[in-house]
Amino acid sequence: MKNRLKVYRAVFNLTQEELAKKLGVTRATINAIENGRYDPSLKLAFQIARFFEVNIEDVFIYELE
Repeated sequence: MKNRLKVYRAVFNLTQEELAKKLGVTRATINAIENGRYDPSLKLAFQIARFFEVNIEDVFIYELE
């Protein structure tokens, strides 16, 4: 799943490590999501969207395969 996580992190001036700590996950998880190697759980996806105060669709782009 494509996402704009890196863009939102940049807007909020956060490192992967800082965002990971705020969300209670590892930096490796944030890195994997940003690089499309890992799709977050629905719970984590909503947590990320809530953190940035946007809709989940603003961060994650669903594409049919």
